[in-house]
Amino acid sequence: MALSREECAIVMKNCCDQLFAQTGIDPTKDIDIVICNCSLFNPTPSISAMLMNMYKLKQTCKNYNLAGMGCSAGLVSIDLARDLLNVYPNINLLVFSTENITQNWYDGKEKGMLISNTLFRMGGAAVLLSNKNSWRKKAKFELLTTVRIHHGKYDDSYHAVFQFEDGEGKVGVKIGRELLKCVTRALTQNMNILMPQVISYRDMFRFVIFFIKQKLGKIDAKETFMPNFRETFQAYCIHAGGRAIIDGLQENLKLTDEDCMPSRATLYRVGNTSSSSVWYEMKFIERIDTLKKGDKVWQVAFGSGLKCNSCVWRKICN
Repeated sequence: MALSREECAIVMKNCCDQLFAQTGIDPTKDIDIVICNCSLFNPTPSISAMLMNMYKLKQTCKNYNLAGMGCSAGLVSIDLARDLLNVYPNINLLVFSTENITQNWYDGKEKGMLISNTLFRMGGAAVLLSNKNSWRKKAKFELLTTVRIHHGKYDDSYHAVFQFEDGEGKVGVKIGRELLKCVTRALTQNMNILMPQVISYRDMFRFVIFFIKQKLGKIDAKETFMPNFRETFQAYCIHAGGRAIIDGLQENLKLTDEDCMPSRATLYRVGNTSSSSVWYEMKFIERIDTLKKGDKVWQVAFGSGLKCNSCVWRKICN
């Protein structure tokens, strides 16, 4: 427990110190709400309480701690943040996403549970969101929309990523072979909700033509409409959960190697950092400096349960 707390504190301080230095935020005065997420390490007091203690946040600061929500919990936090920003005016909100490796190393013999040892790495991300007008000229991105899908009603999805004890009583997380199928099903439903909100007018017109032809029997009823993603989004942050996940999405969405470069580079350089992986990818996109003002970034992540969550951001500064 002590080593797990130490790992969490190291990641937290490194991420938050950099964020406060870059933004000029005084954490003792300027943070109004804190949201922390860590799936497998849930100490008492909570990780959000640890952060408030570390930076001596003000007593009126509201804090939320999300646990057990898997690799997509970072975008769950953003969705919660959006709801809170719609309720409370003129506030700054801090999101801290991490996963703890020390607490959850599996030293048993089950092959399906050993996979997590090779994939997951220590890491984290701190993100500042605000609805204050004073931040509009300084902010990098504007949050346009979020979409959350949960397939807990399907037994195969519910058990696709599952924590339990093996025959020797050792706790680990098993990643099932059915994961990719379950991810595809959840992503399809997520996109059905997301795309009408963000696709281009040209794609809307193409969809109307496609729909009419399908009704007239000129197109197979089982065929689905696939928008031109490169017209809709200029960058992609696909959760770096593993090479198979990235390969599958690239093929299904007809993305180029360049589109998937942030995800592959993140997986290669830092491994699967769970809920924070999409933020490593966002940082990679910033560093290669290919986005222009008005360009959109699609973040999509998958987590146990099974969940598929999306966020769309628009760049608002050059």
